[in-house]
Amino acid sequence: MTTSSPSRAKHPRNAVAGPYGHPFHPILITVPIGSWVASLVFDLVSRITTDGSAFVTGATWLIGIGIVGALLAAVFGFLDLMTIPQRTKAYRTALTHMTLNLVVVVLYAVNLGLRQGEEGDAISTVPLVLSLVALGVLGASGWLGGKLSYRYGVRVADEGTQAEGFHVQAPKS
Repeated sequence: MTTSSPSRAKHPRNAVAGPYGHPFHPILITVPIGSWVASLVFDLVSRITTDGSAFVTGATWLIGIGIVGALLAAVFGFLDLMTIPQRTKAYRTALTHMTLNLVVVVLYAVNLGLRQGEEGDAISTVPLVLSLVALGVLGASGWLGGKLSYRYGVRVADEGTQAEGFHVQAPKS
């Protein structure tokens, strides 16, 4: 049985993934998450206002922005995945995280396609339900992403560096 060094998963293979301890993937995911949550809010507002057509249009644009942002974040996530030793819990977790994220992107791509022919003051039920399902899957994937960072320490500081932040300093006199 071979054991891999977990510290390998904490360092980038190349500088494109982001500097040590500051990978680009986690900051990039804020774009699709924010866009998709805002699109749901816009969809809901379109259903409770008398003229929600601007909100339907806004939600459609936000879904498109989220898809582009997700694809960009996926590139950097894949670079991070390549640092994780295979046949480990962290690697299996990362593969599940990636698979769920791909499902979310497909759900939003279908959602975007369904919206192209729609006209009206409120979004119809199918795209709204697709958004809710996609956000639920995204939540599960986000939990796994947090597990990768906070439990397995993927692409964050090694234990020695982390310990530096917890050393009690003597008060200055």
